[in-house]
Amino acid sequence: MTTTTILKAQILEALDHLPAETLAEILTYVQALNPDSNIASQDEVWRAYLQSEQEREEVYRRLADS
Repeated sequence: MTTTTILKAQILEALDHLPAETLAEILTYVQALNPDSNIASQDEVWRAYLQSEQEREEVYRRLADS
C-alpha cells in the first residue's frame, strides 16, 4: 500500500463517524483546496442569483417601481 492509499483509507474511516452537517463543511473545504474548483459553475452562479433575488425581493420591487 502506498502512503496516499493509507491516508485516504484513514480519512474515509474518520469520516464515517461524523454528522452530515460536518461532512458538508468538510466537502466544501476539500473542494476549495483543488485549484480547478475555484471557478464557480454556471449552476452555482445562477443559484446564488436566485437566492439573492428571493432574499431581496422587496428591494428589487421598490427599485422597479421607482
